[in-house]
Amino acid sequence: MSGLTSIRITGDKIEIVDQLKLPHTTAFIEIDTIEQAHDAIKSMKIRGAPAIASLAALSFASHLSRALNATPAPDYLSSPANLQAHVVPLLDFLYTARPTAVNLGAATRRLTHTLDASIAAGKDARAIAEDLIAEGKAIDAEDVGRNKEMARWGGEWLVDQYKQRGLSGDNLNVMTVCNTGSLATSGYGTALGLITFLHETGRLERAFFTQSTPYHQGSRLTAFELQTMKIPSTMLCDSMVGSLFQHHNIHAIVLAARHKIPFIVVAPISTVDLEINDGSQIPIEQRPPLEACLVRGALYPFTTNAEGVKEQATVMVTPAGLEGIYNPSFDVTPAELITAIVTEKGVAVKAEGAAGFDLSSIV
Repeated sequence: MSGLTSIRITGDKIEIVDQLKLPHTTAFIEIDTIEQAHDAIKSMKIRGAPAIASLAALSFASHLSRALNATPAPDYLSSPANLQAHVVPLLDFLYTARPTAVNLGAATRRLTHTLDASIAAGKDARAIAEDLIAEGKAIDAEDVGRNKEMARWGGEWLVDQYKQRGLSGDNLNVMTVCNTGSLATSGYGTALGLITFLHETGRLERAFFTQSTPYHQGSRLTAFELQTMKIPSTMLCDSMVGSLFQHHNIHAIVLAARHKIPFIVVAPISTVDLEINDGSQIPIEQRPPLEACLVRGALYPFTTNAEGVKEQATVMVTPAGLEGIYNPSFDVTPAELITAIVTEKGVAVKAEGAAGFDLSSIV
């Protein structure tokens, strides 16, 4: 099955798909600097916490790689102290692009740990820079394998749940919410990766995905990926979910307790924060209100430019000057409504009668 990718790398050259132009135009943007990576993350040209972390780590690695090959070498490569003084602000700056993207924080902390460990080992500045480059590339490279492990664990767990009920575990209908495919990661996907796994192993009947508003980019990206991979799918508005549950046989979903349908969270270990007590302590980024007022898409009937690319436009779908717009970047589902949490290490379920999860076995 042909996959999609949000990032492609050639040597030190980094390009990303401009997700603001999808699904009608697939255009790659070259990321030459850390400042450009920061802007791409902040403006949501790239989205999905794993993909954000990969771009940040790769742009950081590319910055140092170019420094190592520069003649003359920049002053910050003259000593470990100078290198530290240079790179710490860069990592702090990258983190500000999307502080609520937990994978981004995990990546910058991991690079900081590598920096500290290399300095403690007595290495010179160039050797430390090489360690940081290797670590940055590893952060990106590990994501695809991790996603495939999550997809396998979650897919096999779901099939087993239905086999325990005396059902075949084949021909499953699964609904997904949010942008969780290969465009949100370094490849394959998290929740959408589970659906892809079921499709590849012949267990998927149909995938359903939701659209909440005309602006909802996640649904458009999901539609684009499912269509590209030729996975049978249906899009529905959020308000139609209840009707779907009543009239169709859905086997797994993201909002499901009322109808006793398994709700599965698929996320890498880096997403799990054992230092907080509950979801109320998770900071939620408030996006610019204007985003909820605008929708971008291809002009219809379709018109194309001289290069054969569909013409696109951004239009406002609300009254000008509308106040009181609430536009959080995400929400938090209470643990008691979650059936299973899947990471690359396995599947966690709640003990009988418990409201929360013991995650010690999967982190």
